[in-house]
Amino acid sequence: MCLHNNNNTPDNRRNASLPKNATPGPGSCQRQPGGWVRPSQGRRIVQPWEFAGDYSGLPMRTGAMRRAILLLSAALSSACSSAEAPPAPAAEPAAAAPAQGRLFVTNESGGDISVVDIGAQKVVATIPVGKRPRGIRLSPDGTLLFVALSGSPMAPPGVDEKTLPPPDKKADGIGVVSVADLKLLRVLPAGSDPEQTAVTSDGQRLFVANEDTGQLTALSVADGTTLATFKVGEEPEGVELRPDGGVIYVTSEEDSQVSVIDVASLKLLKTFKVGPRPRSTTFLPNSSRAYVTSENGGSVAVVDAKKHVVLETVQLSGELIRPMGGVASPDGSQVFISTGRGKNVVVIDTASNKPVAFIEVGDRPWGITTSRDGKTLFTANGPSNDISIVDLATRTVRAKVKVGNRPWGVVYVP
Repeated sequence: MCLHNNNNTPDNRRNASLPKNATPGPGSCQRQPGGWVRPSQGRRIVQPWEFAGDYSGLPMRTGAMRRAILLLSAALSSACSSAEAPPAPAAEPAAAAPAQGRLFVTNESGGDISVVDIGAQKVVATIPVGKRPRGIRLSPDGTLLFVALSGSPMAPPGVDEKTLPPPDKKADGIGVVSVADLKLLRVLPAGSDPEQTAVTSDGQRLFVANEDTGQLTALSVADGTTLATFKVGEEPEGVELRPDGGVIYVTSEEDSQVSVIDVASLKLLKTFKVGPRPRSTTFLPNSSRAYVTSENGGSVAVVDAKKHVVLETVQLSGELIRPMGGVASPDGSQVFISTGRGKNVVVIDTASNKPVAFIEVGDRPWGITTSRDGKTLFTANGPSNDISIVDLATRTVRAKVKVGNRPWGVVYVP
């Protein structure tokens, strides 16, 4: 109850007690001739808990009257306090997902991931993840990203490895990133020097290429437990799951071979030879064939993906053509191959296995992917620190977007 005080003397018990030197503020009540009123201004607001009224001296004739006055006092106090309460802030609307999806780009030298709004053609977020992020995969349910992290120093071709600093093995692992929250959740142990990875169709297991030890590690996504390891040749790099989920292909750069791993039994089924320095495998959506790039051979091996034998080799021509990454169109009619120093993406018609177009995209394109509808292609261009957005209907670069330092891998998220 808001009452005026007359110096808080014991004889003035008909008034509630206010703190000394306090006057009622805006929203408080003062006793005036004719009743209680609220002044428009005051030196400070007296809070409800500062009132310590003593009504024991009131000439109450009955207990009922005393209770009635006390109830009226409580109601007045609540009304005055409620008048001073600020309005609750309005809830902010949830951010809408980009209409044309997002591209997640690993930046090998930057130690982070750039998130590109494709429609706006700009970076909208950066996610720190750790040292040398390279291969990147999206979980089947679209909620997580798996990123290969390595503490081994960068060693371009021709560099004497004896001159490099020692590797930081504590930095090795697979970073697990939340797509919704755009943050690193944890790092799974995955052997030495992870470079690329593949995730099974149920999202429960990962297969990781360990570049400096010449092996493949299979591990559990749930707890990071190592399930199996395989010797797959020196400098393994490309790791790819056949779309039907049956086998994994692993390329060995030094041994110019592909190892075939059975996903269900975790057994090595076979190895077969391809061109020199194979970098990646691209399966057709129907799992019938695989296209394995040969960087030093300037070629692409066409493989029967059920019998695991090379059917033919597509020789590419052009200055500095170095076949690197690949991706198939959703209908399987075309395969797109990035060519590194060749600055182009080669379009291979899968009916004839002939190159039908070259699209110049930028400096040393490596990572490559398409939108879900297959209308747009994306490449990561390392030396120029950007990505290219390519319209496949016209086979022209629609835009280039600056990202982080040395972009390597790309994943499209609708």
